[in-house]
Amino acid sequence: MTAIKETNFTFEGQEGFYRGKVRDVYYFADKLVMIATDRISAFDVVLPEAIPFKGQVLNQIAAYNLKATEDIVPNWASDSPDPNVTIGKKCTPFKVEMVIRGYLAGHAWREYRSGKRTLCGVTLPEGLKENDPFPQPIITPTTKADEGHDEDISKAAILEQGLVSAIDYEQLEAYTKALFQRGTALAKEKGLLLVDTKYEFGKYEGEIVLIDEVHTPDSSRYFYAEGYKERQQKGETQKQLSKEFVRQWLISNGFQGKEGQKVPVMDQNVVRSISERYQELFEKITGRKLEKEETQDVLNRINRNIVDAL
Repeated sequence: MTAIKETNFTFEGQEGFYRGKVRDVYYFADKLVMIATDRISAFDVVLPEAIPFKGQVLNQIAAYNLKATEDIVPNWASDSPDPNVTIGKKCTPFKVEMVIRGYLAGHAWREYRSGKRTLCGVTLPEGLKENDPFPQPIITPTTKADEGHDEDISKAAILEQGLVSAIDYEQLEAYTKALFQRGTALAKEKGLLLVDTKYEFGKYEGEIVLIDEVHTPDSSRYFYAEGYKERQQKGETQKQLSKEFVRQWLISNGFQGKEGQKVPVMDQNVVRSISERYQELFEKITGRKLEKEETQDVLNRINRNIVDAL
């Protein structure tokens, strides 16, 4: 299985390049080309092994959900000429990520378990167990770090620091709630619960636009709806489709991204199991079987498809 660790293309008219944790982004005067590689990150650290088909899964789930939410908010995507590639509008991103949570899971649970009852300025109810639903979804934004860790931040701090104007922030909150409601409904149709997710927004010609990925396993957490209540009542671990299983594997092997910790070795069995989980999530979310692009020369295929589209 061939995995795409990185790309190093040069295109006619290219004006810039940025390598994120997972994506390689090529900038042009009026658009950008985003390539979803097979890199995988956890705890804001890029892990040493790439995961076959992960980039294709992310890109195609994002395309599916951008299409399914374009009536709620305009988005940046205009073309997907390759399973790993999206081409779209060159937007100016907001410096915050809009995280919304329907259940007490992941980072929110770890904070709650440590005794905190306020998260990003939102007061959390007493007496909750891990993976319990909140009375209503809560928005817990983070800063959008160019490097290093994203940090929790409250609405008040965002406005005080001038990261987003008051009028734009109200719109971001409204879009976030509407997108989460749609994502929850789409997940329910497939027997899933959308636990939490994050949305990124930017501006294009003065208009707020949804950017980056939407409702993918890298940006979202899903539980299987069947058996959820029974597992909660018994205090059992929820069956989930998300990247959380990667984080849990790292934690069990002594790594949480903290200084001095070493990333555990990911052998081929671990890599294969992660790849299979990503493929499972694609099929579960979209209702379609993943058509694996097992091209001999993957990089040449991607380059050719981008050149043809440009």
